[in-house]
Amino acid sequence: MSSIVVSDLAYSPPGAEQLFFDVSFTVSPGEHAVIVGANGTGKSTILRILSGEYEPDDGEFAVGGTFLTMTQDVGMSRPDMPLREMLITVAPDVLRAAGTALFAAERRMLSGEDDGMEFAEALATWGDLGGYDLETQWASSAQRSVKTPVTDFASRLVGELSGGERKRLVLDLLLNSGADVLLLDEPDNYLDIPTRRWLEEQLRACRSTVLMVSHDREVLDAVATKVITLEGSGCWVHGGPWRTYADARTARQEQLGDALKQWNDEERRLFHHMKIMKQRAAQNFKNATKANAAETRWEKFVKAGPPTPPVPDQQIHVRFRGADSARRVVKFDDAGVDGLVLPFSDEVHFGERLGLIGPNGTGKTHLLSAVLGASARETPTITFGPRTSVGMFTQVHDRPEFAGRQGIDIVRDRLVEEERSMAALARYGLRNQSRQEFQTLSGGQKARLEILMLELAGHNVLLLDEPTDNLDIESSEALERALDGFEGTVLAVSHDRTFLARLDRFLMVADDGSVLGIPDFALALDCLTEPERAPSMRLVKTLSRAAG
Repeated sequence: MSSIVVSDLAYSPPGAEQLFFDVSFTVSPGEHAVIVGANGTGKSTILRILSGEYEPDDGEFAVGGTFLTMTQDVGMSRPDMPLREMLITVAPDVLRAAGTALFAAERRMLSGEDDGMEFAEALATWGDLGGYDLETQWASSAQRSVKTPVTDFASRLVGELSGGERKRLVLDLLLNSGADVLLLDEPDNYLDIPTRRWLEEQLRACRSTVLMVSHDREVLDAVATKVITLEGSGCWVHGGPWRTYADARTARQEQLGDALKQWNDEERRLFHHMKIMKQRAAQNFKNATKANAAETRWEKFVKAGPPTPPVPDQQIHVRFRGADSARRVVKFDDAGVDGLVLPFSDEVHFGERLGLIGPNGTGKTHLLSAVLGASARETPTITFGPRTSVGMFTQVHDRPEFAGRQGIDIVRDRLVEEERSMAALARYGLRNQSRQEFQTLSGGQKARLEILMLELAGHNVLLLDEPTDNLDIESSEALERALDGFEGTVLAVSHDRTFLARLDRFLMVADDGSVLGIPDFALALDCLTEPERAPSMRLVKTLSRAAG
């Protein structure tokens, strides 16, 4: 049976406090379940336990049938490795071991360490286990997923593909594998909007049992048939789609609150009754038996303990202040990125929220980096108005100045005092991680810390590269609320449709490098999903606005 059964699971990271306990849930054959919860609660850890990578401290689990796993950072850690080595990491266990042995034997043979006998044996094992069939699947998936033809998986490097192409290649392979169970950790990360829509269609059509982690609210709404929530060091399950989840959680919180109030009221009633009976027993020994019975009844009730209380909502408070600047913040004058973005001209005014959108690999991040570079040393093509202070959020949290440093020390660089620094970390839900080194934080925790440092710097121009990619849903919503009240200007690269819908206007970088100005989000979505119609749609929209 292609089901997932988890019972009383508990796990503590090495040298750390218990991450979760008493986690129990079932995913029935054919269901598409999602795990949600705050950053750092153990969502990815559960997938790693189910895949056999981690050993739980307690509890049991069973994954029925064949299963395949995709980690959230697949293909991102080693851009210099051949594609086949990335793809073998998502192969079934037996083929993964055979492929790893084959590639190692091939390297030894080519270096002269082996005469070829070991390689011949490994190649025979590879073929006997179905390795050639897997290579055919690789070729088919690459043909559908990679823009430039892949003729040799041994020589083509992972870094020659964009992050979105790598992710789509792996997803195409897994979703067409026929595996009974798929464990997918943030499959939507690095995917552009058309590919996210493709992912939604593929998941809806997929007959495998799916358990995945995602923070994309549109993806969750499109594919989730069950929602497993990690909170309060345990979990609870909503057996319906994402669109009914918020109401279900509100109802659950109310029920837990009612049950706890009822327990407290009953405990007070039993305690009061016991006291009265003891007073009566002191006045008349004939009441002693009743007093003892009342005391026993109260003690048993207290020993059984109260019901689970409502879980406190995660409190994330982002406070971007910003400041006034000149009306014209950034001017693009025949600006472009060599080999990626063709020259274009535009002006960004104070207070605007500008989205940079387009397919993966078109140079949006490079353009944002060029803007950051121009803020430090102006170029002839990108100039800034007076009184601008520019800060950037990086998609991959590449902050070498934070490496090896604890969160409290990083924040103290700005706030000096430890008490104020701890209060700032607490606003971002990072109090418990204050003594952790930056590189040990989860992706979402790194993102929150980076946003906190942007806040403390007091910039009035924010360059945001995929700011919601690793944030949990509550943190994304807190960031969106903060940007709504931010006194300043925002330029953001994003594929998060919920986030993009709050921006004012858009610049779309097309596959051919051309840049198209788009006045609203609805038209932006049309241009992304039907790019061949983008110029005509822009013209029609502009004319219709003028006529109106």
